[in-house]
Amino acid sequence: MLKGRRVVGKGEAMAAHYAFGPHEDDAIIKHRLLTRTTTTRGEPPLKKLQKKFTAFVVEVEKNADNYNDCERLAKTFLQELTTFEIPLLKSKAVVDANVREKEHFNELNDEINSQILQVHAEIENLKKELEASKIERKHKEECETIRKLIATQPPRSETEKMIAELEKEIAALEAEDMASTRMLELRKKQFALLLQVVDELQVTIEDEQRSLVEEMKNLSEEQKVGPQDPSGNAEAMSID
Repeated sequence: MLKGRRVVGKGEAMAAHYAFGPHEDDAIIKHRLLTRTTTTRGEPPLKKLQKKFTAFVVEVEKNADNYNDCERLAKTFLQELTTFEIPLLKSKAVVDANVREKEHFNELNDEINSQILQVHAEIENLKKELEASKIERKHKEECETIRKLIATQPPRSETEKMIAELEKEIAALEAEDMASTRMLELRKKQFALLLQVVDELQVTIEDEQRSLVEEMKNLSEEQKVGPQDPSGNAEAMSID
């Protein structure tokens, strides 16, 4: 009635599967060991042995002269006892073999569990090594990228030559800028001076224009009063 056991996957316990519950199985096994029967047919061996023993005891307790019958019943009982004992010895051998197998199974189970723990530890170590390898590979890829970028750049001598030329150009531009600044300052001063001269010239022109206007005004007034002068000065001025 016992079903075969199966080995389950990782992390699961190994257990036996029965057609009945554990308590029912224990009662059935105990009953079969006592009766030595595997089916419900026939008379149980223990009951047959009990009958043989009872018949022998009953015959012995008789007061009659039945030595031959007692001897016959005794032999029959001993034969039945031997017949009953042989399966018990076989059962004992099977039990001992099962005990040894169980011990071997426990040892094998402990060894498998130890190997599982070892494999788990190795897996964790391999995970750490994998992470370290990924980081190292990433660094190598970054270094390779930088190396390729550096390889595309001109040599150091050419770079220094270009820097020197640029420094010369910068110095020339700074000198040119300084010269332009000085020239601009000079032009500013000249322009300021020119504006000052223009202002002074404009003031002079305005002053001369005012003087000319005053003279023309005075001359016009003199011409108006000229004919009334008895000395004839008006005619002389008109001639002039």
